[in-house]
Amino acid sequence: MKKEIKYNVNLPFIKDDKNGNLCIDGQYILNESKENPPYSKLFMWMVNKNPQRKEKKSDKFVPEVFKNNTFLNSTHDCITWLGHSSFYIQLQQIKILTDPVFYSLTPLLKRKHPLPCNISDFKDINYIILSHGHRDHLDIPTLKKLCKQNPKVEVLCPLGFEKMLQKIGFTKIQEAAWWQRYNTQSITIDFLPAKHWNRRFITDYNTTLWGSFALSIIDKKIYFAGDTAYDQHFKEIQEHYQNFDFCLMPIGAYKPRYVMKWAHISPEEAIQAFQELQGKTFIPMHYGTFDLSDEPASEPIRIIEKNMQLDGALKTLKVGEHFQI
Repeated sequence: MKKEIKYNVNLPFIKDDKNGNLCIDGQYILNESKENPPYSKLFMWMVNKNPQRKEKKSDKFVPEVFKNNTFLNSTHDCITWLGHSSFYIQLQQIKILTDPVFYSLTPLLKRKHPLPCNISDFKDINYIILSHGHRDHLDIPTLKKLCKQNPKVEVLCPLGFEKMLQKIGFTKIQEAAWWQRYNTQSITIDFLPAKHWNRRFITDYNTTLWGSFALSIIDKKIYFAGDTAYDQHFKEIQEHYQNFDFCLMPIGAYKPRYVMKWAHISPEEAIQAFQELQGKTFIPMHYGTFDLSDEPASEPIRIIEKNMQLDGALKTLKVGEHFQI
C-alpha cells in the first residue's frame, strides 16, 4: 500500500494544520481508508422499482428561464444561475463560471431547459472553477467552446485535472488540495473539502480530487458547495470563515437515500449544512436541469421552500435571472 500526501507546491495553505490530501495507491481518500462505491446498493437500485415512479412521471416541473444576456454586460456584482451547478458570478468586474455544463450529457440524458443566452455570449471570462470531474459538472464540449472563446481564461480546479484540461486547450490552470488558496488577482478563491468521489472512466476511480470553493472580495463571501454528501466539513469551514453572504447549495439527486446518501445531500441536509455554515442567503442548485435520480423533479425545491425556517434568506433563482448582490 502506497500512501502519499499530495498538494500544489506553488500554492499556500490557509490553515496551519493542513498539509494536503491523502492518496492511497493512486486514489484520493476522504478519511483514513479507501471507500468504494456502494455497489450492492447500486444493484438494488437497478432492480427495484421507484416507489415514487407515478408521481415522478406526472411531475413536469422545469425551472423557469429568462431569455437574456444582459447579466453578462452588467456593471453590478451579481449571481446568475445557468442551470444545474452552473453559475455566472461577477464580483468587481471579475467574471467567473462555476461547473459550466451547457449541453445535454448524453442523447438519453438531455437538458430539460435551455440556457438563457447563446454559449457564444460567454466572453472575457476571467476564471472557470471546477468542483470535480463528473460529467454533469465537467463537460468537455462546453469547456472546448469556452476555451476557444476565452483564450486568457484561467481554470481553478482540484488536483489531477491538468493533463485533461491541457488537451482541451487551456493554458492557464491551477490545481489545488483542500485548504489551499489559488493565486488570483483582486479576488480570493480557496479550495475546500467536500464529501464526494470521482469517476469518468472504468479505471480512474478517485484518481482526481473533488471539493468546494470560497470566493471572497471586499465585503462579500460566497460559498460554492459543488457536489457533496453531509459530513463534518461544513462545521470546519464555518469555523474558519465565520459566515458566508451567499451559499450556493445542491438540493437534488438524493433518492433513493440508501444509495445517494453516500454522495449527495438531501434538501433537509442542505438546510442543516447552511445553518452550520451560518450563511445569510441560501441559493439552491443541482436540481431541475437533468434527471439524475428517483425523486420527482419539483420535490427538492418544494421541500426547501417549505422547511426554510432559519436565520437566513432563501433566494430561488430562475435560470438567467440577474440577481444583483
